[in-house]
Amino acid sequence: MKSQFLTAALCVLPLSAVIAQTCSKQSPAHTVALLELYTSEGCSSCPPADKFVGGVHRALTIDQVVPLALHVDYWDYIGWKDVFARRAFTERQRWLSNAGGSRTVYTPEIFVAGQELRNWSGGLPAAVKRINEHPAQADIGIALGKLAGNSLPIEVNARAAQDAAQRGKLFVALYENGLATEVKAGENGGATLRHDYVVREWVGPIALGGDGKARLSRALSVPLGAAARNLGVAAFVQSDQGEVLQALALPLCGG
Repeated sequence: MKSQFLTAALCVLPLSAVIAQTCSKQSPAHTVALLELYTSEGCSSCPPADKFVGGVHRALTIDQVVPLALHVDYWDYIGWKDVFARRAFTERQRWLSNAGGSRTVYTPEIFVAGQELRNWSGGLPAAVKRINEHPAQADIGIALGKLAGNSLPIEVNARAAQDAAQRGKLFVALYENGLATEVKAGENGGATLRHDYVVREWVGPIALGGDGKARLSRALSVPLGAAARNLGVAAFVQSDQGEVLQALALPLCGG
C-alpha cells in the first residue's frame, strides 16, 4: 500500500485539550467486524450497495460491525468527478485485493475484516457473526473532544500482543452520514445519490511500537457545514497481511 508510515505516537495537541468535554469508548473483548465498501458516484451499480451499507445498523449494532464507505477515483474519467473520492482509497482497495490474491478491483466491492465478501446482500450477517465469535487480538480506545468549527480533537490508543504488534498498524477515519449529491453527468446523471459512513478524513498507517502500543492525539479536519449528529470516528488495527485485529467506532458526543 503506497502510504507513508507515521510514528507510533503522533501528538499534535496536549492531552488536556483532547479530553476536555469528551465522550469515550473502549473496544469489547470480541472482535468487531470492519466493513469497507469501495464505491463511486460514477458507477451505476453502486447506489444499491450504498443503500445497503447505510442500513447496516438497522440489523447489526455498532459493536458488531463498523462500516466505512471509501470512494475511489478511477471512474472519475467517465463524466462525473466524485467529490468524496481519493486516490488513497483506490490504492487501499488495490492493496486489499492483492493481499487476497486478486489483481482485480471493481465497484461496488465490499471487504469484511480484510476479506472480500461477494455475497454481501445475503452473507453479511453470517460473516459478522463468525468474526464476532473470535476474541480480539488488539484493544482500542477512542476519546473525542468538543467540535469547534471545523476542528475535532481526538485521541486514539491502540494496543496489541507483542507478536501481533510486530505486524499491526493503526488506522483512524472520520466518517460522515446523511450526505446527498445531485449527479449531473455520467452513468448516474440526473439521480440524487445518498451516502452514509463516507470517509472524510483518513490517518494511517501508524506503526505499533515495540511495546505493542500506538497513540494518535490530534485534531481532525471536519468538512464545512457538517452536522455533529452525522459524524463519527472509527479506528482499527490491521496486520500487514490484511487481517483486521480489532475495530471500533464512536459517533460524536451528543450527535
